[in-house]
Amino acid sequence: MAMLLLFIAILIGTGDHASPKIKEFSWENQTIGAEDTAFTLTFSRPMDRASVESNLQTDPLLPGKISWTGRKMVYTLIKPPSYGKEYEVKLERAYQQFAGGEGKRQGNPIKPFKSNFKVRDRAFAYIGVDASEKGRLILYNLTRKTKLILTPEQLVVTDFKFYPQGDRILFSAEPLLDRPPGTFNQQIYTVTTGLNASGSNSKFGELKLVLDSQAYQNLRFDLSADGKTIVVQRLNRSNLSEFGLWVLRDGQVPLSLGGQPGGDFILAPDGVSLAIAQEQGVAILSLNPGEKALDFLPKFGTVLSFSRDGGAAAMVKFNTDYTKSLYYVNNQGVQKEIARTSGSVLDAKFDPTGTSVYALLTDLQQIKGEQEEDQYQEQPYLAAIDLENPKLKPLLLLPQQRDIQMTISPDGLGILFDQVVTTPGIPPDRALTTNDGQAISTSQLWFLPINAANLQATVPVQPEKLPLAGFHPRWLP
Repeated sequence: MAMLLLFIAILIGTGDHASPKIKEFSWENQTIGAEDTAFTLTFSRPMDRASVESNLQTDPLLPGKISWTGRKMVYTLIKPPSYGKEYEVKLERAYQQFAGGEGKRQGNPIKPFKSNFKVRDRAFAYIGVDASEKGRLILYNLTRKTKLILTPEQLVVTDFKFYPQGDRILFSAEPLLDRPPGTFNQQIYTVTTGLNASGSNSKFGELKLVLDSQAYQNLRFDLSADGKTIVVQRLNRSNLSEFGLWVLRDGQVPLSLGGQPGGDFILAPDGVSLAIAQEQGVAILSLNPGEKALDFLPKFGTVLSFSRDGGAAAMVKFNTDYTKSLYYVNNQGVQKEIARTSGSVLDAKFDPTGTSVYALLTDLQQIKGEQEEDQYQEQPYLAAIDLENPKLKPLLLLPQQRDIQMTISPDGLGILFDQVVTTPGIPPDRALTTNDGQAISTSQLWFLPINAANLQATVPVQPEKLPLAGFHPRWLP
């Protein structure tokens, strides 16, 4: 009995020698995307937090902020991880919290930890223009240099949006054999991409009809950030005065919003409201039928994009001196002009962190006409705007075309844009056309790398010509 009591006393006096360990790493062996913004480490015992924070490593470096809830540590990313890469997370030389309190004395050292996670391949989709690819939706994996044609020859794709996991694409298309002049018969479909949330491959090219065009013409459409809501602008074929927005939610029948025709619209990231251009300004509408407008902004003509968190938007204002202004507008009441041009504001998109805007602008240039009369043409260019200290930095002069499409990669490290060549005159039957109705004869895709170094460079960064003939590119989320 005396020896047993002595042993217990020694054990209590010297403490528990078992090493703490990481019980769970939320991204272990996972494939993630830009929507994944934080990982967690769950420890078996209370830890000396300072020793954990100073010894946690990621390779490659992945900046983030640390917070704690009991034995669980949350690492929130400052910016998205680079697509197409594999990351390693390591923790050594961290210590259990000593019973006397945090930081007073080192407890037991942690069992060394090492684990990995991957980021989705860098990939995008576009509409083909050449030969058997004409009008078809194509998925190109930039990481693996592979190409998949997703849609059949008999469908001519006109627009598309990725679902948030990249496993499906929502698109509008017209039957190739049913396109007599003057008709508009596009229907809404989904198609599988062959990718899933885990990053592994599955079946691709599986079509599903979402919305037909028998009673209504389907015009513009948009998909919510969570992939659960579709909004379509529709026109009743038998009653042309019935023109407005319809909402489709998972497992429900299409529902008309009623009385809100308007023009260009865009869904907000919250998935429950949208911004639509109307004659007197921009209205913010609820997606619940019968509800009044949530807000109205008479100062602006259209909304080009929202930041990822929905807290800010890029809007266009048409000035009385015939110039156009690009504005940053947030939900705190800030309305700040960040660019002004004599030409047009074609597009503007936030970078993933919401700290910069990339804009497609044009400058109005004066040229001499054949009879010495002044004429004007628009010179498009791509520019970056730092929102903390708004200053426009031109990045690249672009071909003289109005219908330029650009898209920013989800990790913010690259921009895709197209270079469309059109044919003058009335588009022939079955021709691919731009948004302003010109026939597309061919189109080239380009990739422009963007990072802190080349944004500050005095010499413009040159884009890379991709070996792909197509237009309307969109990055995989």
